[in-house]
Amino acid sequence: MSYRKLTSQEIEQLQKQGCSATDWEEVEVAEAFETQFVREVRFSGHNRLGVFRREIAMPGGLIVHSGIYNATLHNCEVGDDCHLYNIHNYIANYRIGNNSCIENVNAILVDGRSTFGNGVRVPVMNEGGGREIPIFNELSASLAYILTLYRHRPKMISELERQIDEYADAQADTVGHIGCHVRILNCGSIKNVKIGDYAELTGVSRLKNGTINSNADAPVRLGSGVKCADFIIASGVEIGDSTLVEKCFVGQGCIFDKHYSAGESLFFSNCQGMHGEACAIFAGPYTVTHHKSTLLIAGMFSFLNAGSGSNQSNHMYKLGPIHQGIAERGAKTTSDSYLLWPSKIGAFSLVMGRHTHHADTSDLPFSYLIENHSESYLVPGANLRTVGTIRDAQKWPKRDNRKDPHQLDQINFNLLSPYTVQKMWRGREVLDELQSLSGENTEVYGYKNCKIRNSSLRHGRDLYTIGIQKFLGNSLISRLDGKSFDSMKDVREALRPDSPIGLGDWVDMAGLIAPKSEITTLLNEIENKQLSLTDIQKRLVEMHSNYYSYEWTWALDKLQQVWNCSVEEVSKEMLIDTVNIWQEAVIRLDHMVYEDARKEFDLNSQTGFGVDGDREQAEADFEEVRGSFESNSFVKAVLEHIERKSALGEKICTSLAAVKE
Repeated sequence: MSYRKLTSQEIEQLQKQGCSATDWEEVEVAEAFETQFVREVRFSGHNRLGVFRREIAMPGGLIVHSGIYNATLHNCEVGDDCHLYNIHNYIANYRIGNNSCIENVNAILVDGRSTFGNGVRVPVMNEGGGREIPIFNELSASLAYILTLYRHRPKMISELERQIDEYADAQADTVGHIGCHVRILNCGSIKNVKIGDYAELTGVSRLKNGTINSNADAPVRLGSGVKCADFIIASGVEIGDSTLVEKCFVGQGCIFDKHYSAGESLFFSNCQGMHGEACAIFAGPYTVTHHKSTLLIAGMFSFLNAGSGSNQSNHMYKLGPIHQGIAERGAKTTSDSYLLWPSKIGAFSLVMGRHTHHADTSDLPFSYLIENHSESYLVPGANLRTVGTIRDAQKWPKRDNRKDPHQLDQINFNLLSPYTVQKMWRGREVLDELQSLSGENTEVYGYKNCKIRNSSLRHGRDLYTIGIQKFLGNSLISRLDGKSFDSMKDVREALRPDSPIGLGDWVDMAGLIAPKSEITTLLNEIENKQLSLTDIQKRLVEMHSNYYSYEWTWALDKLQQVWNCSVEEVSKEMLIDTVNIWQEAVIRLDHMVYEDARKEFDLNSQTGFGVDGDREQAEADFEEVRGSFESNSFVKAVLEHIERKSALGEKICTSLAAVKE
């Protein structure tokens, strides 16, 4: 846009309208500028003004005309059709985009050179230091995972920090930016903050040193009483009700509300925090806490549901708060649960009660960790058969709150994957070894500061076997379904992997599930300065896109171990047998889930219904509120799943039986 100097007539008219300037020569305006919508404005330094032609609808239906009224501007550029009204102190050193509305605020300023939160060090997981993560606008959960947990590779960490510092330096400016279509209403002090397009700030108390990465696809909304300092807020975030955020990265689609307090933490996609507190945590995607008195501290979590009063301790009162813990994906903590760090909780495990013995259950996923007379008892595999686990896996994709087409985090929602199945595979070996060393008739086995009852061990091993069979069968059927074969040669050709990548261990990098070999290659290339931050993100996206190709390479390797032969030697009888085993495993697990769901409709669940009547009235009241077991949508879905998978298994077996050798 081209600007011009004010004419003497325009200066005279502005002065009549209560305006003043330290130097009118320093005030420039757009070619079509009109004076009538600039009143009671004091100009200081160099300022540029657009044109003010349109009317703006305010909340409640009030219509106001764009323009600048009752404000002090210092070194500002105001875009077309903005509405600035009742700025109590001043706006200094800002470029304000078109169609933005700023009304009834205290002060908005940039003071000196600022990186707007980029490069701020966050001492995640360890309050004593050692894992400080430099946050920046494009930080993803997987990159943060590398920065946090791969400190044993200092050269690689140093290279990443160098690149992030360069990125932060490139963001530095002495002038701030407020995007287009932004609304800032009834707010307090905003200092050294960059604000993206379509952001809505209403009643915010204080913002200092940060970036709000709002855009038209995914606006950011900050509400009453919010205070943020040293922060990066990604697109689509909502923060309200006097929430406090300090030294934090807040990822895409997160929601904080109801006086939540977050300090020195990283939050990634779709986290939710209400009422409680977070301190020095790595909150991977879908870390959720909705309750008062819930403290998450010095831990790494993802897909976590924290119950009311959940708590952890990172302080032994010796060398300070230096301890940390990890709860792998899908963990849950019940009300008033407690974990003494350091501990490591296996994937999709449920924590009940207080645990003070530094448990490590990472090789025994899908377990219950239960307190019994101050001891930690482990029930391996129990969560595989619960309705809650299945519901969680189904609800996470549906609750993806990200609207931005540019998604930072690569999230794999699969309940069964090489990551969890390899743990079940190891879990069986662990249980077999315990039984071998201590004897089959031992009543209680000791394992990594936990105890496992004999019956729990046997049932856990059986559940792990069923889970493994289900996953391997799923992979095999996905490879065969929808294809026609004339001979076993065609079948074997279809079963050959697309890529050699996928063998060996897999890792969960805060939502991204990938082969460890690919991660190692990535780290080597970073260390050798072969990749930029943009290149690293592309590689992470590529790994996520290739997941099913890599998964089949891993699954086929395990199937060949089960068959005790290579894919070149496998017979159709072996394949049919594998499908039959899969079918039985799926049906057994579904029936377990079905029976678990039935508990939600038994007589105990009806307690408190029909309070002023007899049992018949209680049953009628219960059914009106909760519905019947048979009509429940989840229960019907389980039965339909059994029928569908049974039919699919029969179809695949019939197809294979007709194939010529």
